[in-house]
Amino acid sequence: MKPPAMFRRWIRRSGFDVIRFTPRSSPVARRIRLFDHHRINTVFDVGANAGAYGDELRSTGYRGKIISFEPLAKPFAALSRRSHRDPRWIAINQGLGAHAERRTINVAANTESSSFLPVNPRHVAAYPRAGFTGTEDVDVVRLDDVFDAHCEEQDKVYLKMDAQGFEMHILEGATKSLPRITGIQVELSLVPMYHGEARMVEIVRYLEQRGLIMMSVQPVIEDPVSGQLLQVDGLFFRDIIPA
Repeated sequence: MKPPAMFRRWIRRSGFDVIRFTPRSSPVARRIRLFDHHRINTVFDVGANAGAYGDELRSTGYRGKIISFEPLAKPFAALSRRSHRDPRWIAINQGLGAHAERRTINVAANTESSSFLPVNPRHVAAYPRAGFTGTEDVDVVRLDDVFDAHCEEQDKVYLKMDAQGFEMHILEGATKSLPRITGIQVELSLVPMYHGEARMVEIVRYLEQRGLIMMSVQPVIEDPVSGQLLQVDGLFFRDIIPA
């Protein structure tokens, strides 16, 4: 049953929309099914910002471990407040990359768009708050160096990366741990958003060569003027025979 037209207009004027939830087509419902099918019980949340992804996981029924990495001080403080009452959610004030190092990150006005890489003008034109306002020196570690501290041998691990163009660097620091990862969520740019980021086709090929197949796509951002889709989240899993 549709909500009354007057209510729908009021919702849209308020900046929201109301659509029918259809489990067979909803990206969130699809991710839940993929989690259940692959028995995911440990999530590495890389680029956690203030913890919205962890909150979403909990709100959709996920009860396993969450290990959230956020290098920036201000969003990490908010992440810590969100996670501290959850005994299965750990917040770590570090970024991930190909090397263990101290590195300068460009801080965006909206913090979610902060990146180790220079931002592309197309990104700022579409979303002005993606523009950089300063820098911050942060600690970066390799996933290979911290993986065993958070995972048991039998864990079914999911790696979520929201790293603003730095995703391939993270994968390069995960060569030993990648074979133990069951699923990956990675931001893929259809149009380059940051200078020097790996192209969508490169990341897809890299993961496929290592046994991870794209099984779902979720839109992330679009050009607000033209409607062109700019970024998507690709969800990759190892292809297993159904039980």
